[in-house]
Amino acid sequence: MSLFAIGDIHGCYETLRRLLDKIGFNETKDTLWFTGDLVGRGPQSLETLRFLKSINNSIITVLGNHDLHLLSLYYQAKEIDDNSSELKDILNAPDSEILIDWLRKRPLVFYDRKKNYILVHAGIHPRWTINESIKYASEVEAILRSDHCSSLLKNMYGNTPTRWSTKLNGYDRNRFIINTFTRMRVLDDKDLNLKYKGKIPSKNNDLRPWFDVIEHKWKDTSIIFGHWSALGLMIKKQFICLDSGCAWGGDLTAIELNSKLTQTKVSYRSENPI
Repeated sequence: MSLFAIGDIHGCYETLRRLLDKIGFNETKDTLWFTGDLVGRGPQSLETLRFLKSINNSIITVLGNHDLHLLSLYYQAKEIDDNSSELKDILNAPDSEILIDWLRKRPLVFYDRKKNYILVHAGIHPRWTINESIKYASEVEAILRSDHCSSLLKNMYGNTPTRWSTKLNGYDRNRFIINTFTRMRVLDDKDLNLKYKGKIPSKNNDLRPWFDVIEHKWKDTSIIFGHWSALGLMIKKQFICLDSGCAWGGDLTAIELNSKLTQTKVSYRSENPI
């Protein structure tokens, strides 16, 4: 039995299937972890969702910002535009309600206590403990799975607040939590900087990758994430970034997490860059 973590798919369904063939994925024995952003950008978001739902018992996936954007379109919390045209197939599909209901019940954060791995789309705030991160994620997850989902999604967009406080409440609190788990790349002192999308900033820059903030509270927990395609594939002892730019003509990457806590990388080059 094998456990694989796989980076952002972005609707690159054929690439995903070829990667699974390459690693010899067996639905009855193996488990797949996905870093979110299952949909968007690529040409086959509908096929991707249908396939992943069909193997639901063999996978764990967290929500990414593109997945949340799809939810907001479905619940009419956001108007569809040219940048979201690749998601129309899902919105118009006869099984859209079933697929959306499945998607909105995915977590923002998954923690495997036995293996000591966290799976998240963008990252964990360096000033949150693991237990705090799970608690804050569960606050938003509960709303997404409730009748208040549409209201949350309508108020999800925006870059503020940028600094965490336990005194935050309402939509400001929800937005900060969502932005941290699904959009964060760098911090400026204690503030989120959600505009930066480049590679790791130089050392003379005030911006720091979230995983380089020294005061973090995660001890020896390893964090698997995606989202940062400009960073690309990064495999360190405690941090594994798996967004290797599949949607941009790069690779879709799988990492095998075996019992010895070492990793084996397998990639497949996308044939459908945007």
